[in-house]
Amino acid sequence: MTELGLFLSKKSVNRSDVARKTGISKTRLSELANNQKTKLRADELYLIALAIDVDPCDIFKEICADLKLKDEN
Repeated sequence: MTELGLFLSKKSVNRSDVARKTGISKTRLSELANNQKTKLRADELYLIALAIDVDPCDIFKEICADLKLKDEN
């Protein structure tokens, strides 16, 4: 499961409702939630956030929490 998938599960989000509200297909949402190689686009993140009434920054911070800048040494 991806970080987005974990976030949606933790929030008990109904993916069918998100698909209906955003126009993102259920198949695409499933790929975003389950396939680590699937890349989430900014517009998709924003629409998902609107559909579940969450600040897009909250999702972004959680799904990208493991990203760090390279050590310059």
